[in-house]
Amino acid sequence: MDRHPSMLAGMDAIETADAVARLYPEVFHFLYRRRNPRAKRLRPESLALLRHLAATGPLTVMEAARHFDRSQSAISERLERLVKRGLLARIPDERDRRQHLVWLTDEGRDRVEEEGRVLDSARLEAAAGEMSEDDREALTRGLSALVAACATSAANRRPKDEDREDSV
Repeated sequence: MDRHPSMLAGMDAIETADAVARLYPEVFHFLYRRRNPRAKRLRPESLALLRHLAATGPLTVMEAARHFDRSQSAISERLERLVKRGLLARIPDERDRRQHLVWLTDEGRDRVEEEGRVLDSARLEAAAGEMSEDDREALTRGLSALVAACATSAANRRPKDEDREDSV
């Protein structure tokens, strides 16, 4: 970046957007989470199912099948694989004792959180350790403000769940 951080005061929205757009690829290059190519990865469909459960809570097989527009047998098979891997557990449905709900285990919740991380925590912690306390606080405040602004800007609204094309 051409400007010294002390010269960033008074930047307008266009200059700020330009600076962030130029800096972000460098931050991403240094801090993105590199995945072990030999590590057993979840299929995108399984990850979508785990993320949906994390967002909605326990579901019956029928509810999951309806949400993902898949047959009950296809969803049941996918859920069973996730149960065997220890990422989901079957729990009794208190609304109907004949049915069971599927819900995330602690390992399943940890996996959803881990898969959602874009940045490498250890690299980020090491870089933050090189910064002054004031810079760390300013970074956190600035990123929090950017996220809040994105949430209220119509241009940055995420599609509603029913508009997304998650598939299982």
